[in-house]
Amino acid sequence: MMKAFEDMSKSNKEMMDNALKSYAAMTKGMQAIATEATDYSKSSYEASAAAFEKLVASKSLEKAIEVQTDYAKSAYEGMVAQASKMGELYADLAKEAYKPFETMVPASK
Repeated sequence: MMKAFEDMSKSNKEMMDNALKSYAAMTKGMQAIATEATDYSKSSYEASAAAFEKLVASKSLEKAIEVQTDYAKSAYEGMVAQASKMGELYADLAKEAYKPFETMVPASK
């Protein structure tokens, strides 16, 4: 009887330790995602402001269309690259949050 209690106590402690490790990994991952999103928002705003300044300074319709086309192309490429980077960050977050529980899965089989 005492052995069962000790085993259950050890299992509960291990589960709590793993939950805390997982929570720490999630917190760290979410901070990285928030930082990345903030950096992208800032650089995107700066690029759009610079494009607007070039657009206002354009002396011809052709130049204005060229500026707008260049901005649209670079904004799209930046958005695709950022989406890929954010996807990787979320995948890494999931892996790191699950890592503490990996040792428990084979034990339950």
